[in-house]
Amino acid sequence: MQIDVVSDTVCPWCFIGKRRLDRALAMRPEVDAQVFWRPYRLDPSIPKEGVDRKAYLKAKFGDGPRNSAMGDALRSEGAAEGIAFAFDRIAKTPNTLDSHRLIRWAGGQGVQDGVVERLFSAYFLEGRDIGDAGVLADVAREAGMDFELVGELLAKDADLAVVEREAGMANQMGISGVPTFIFDSRFMISGAREPEILARIIDRAMQARQQQPEASGAAP
Repeated sequence: MQIDVVSDTVCPWCFIGKRRLDRALAMRPEVDAQVFWRPYRLDPSIPKEGVDRKAYLKAKFGDGPRNSAMGDALRSEGAAEGIAFAFDRIAKTPNTLDSHRLIRWAGGQGVQDGVVERLFSAYFLEGRDIGDAGVLADVAREAGMDFELVGELLAKDADLAVVEREAGMANQMGISGVPTFIFDSRFMISGAREPEILARIIDRAMQARQQQPEASGAAP
């Protein structure tokens, strides 16, 4: 079964959603699932060098009690998934285009899931700038990719247009929030849903797949 996850690397709910998908798949060990991470850009207007995170969040959400409550909710939900969000370590909100390019290349080497996990951890746990080419190359090396090759590709426009186009396709599909999970190209659900819910959708996708040959055979 193919599972496509549309997400952005600076989306904390996407990190939580990844952990919950991992748990859902652990509940269904009999399912041979292939997970593909698809790009989404929460804010394409952020410049390549990124912006100061505190100023960015204040301009976007304000600095009142509501903003603090959102952070508290994320910390609570994250803790339940083994994620110790360290928002105070994050100095910059990056442009995520290059991180999505890295994820694309990681898919070709069979280490996409590991790179996605490392990107989330680098940003949300360690406060590293995942818009920086050096940081991205380090993440690639940690996942077993060719450090020097990734650095060379990042210095060029390799797959830049492809990733931008794919991110735009998510909007054309009507996706306006992430994470969004697409199971077997049949069932789509948005939000960092509980593992039990994701596991039930996996079941529905498997049932639909099993019924398909019979339905095809019965057609006139």
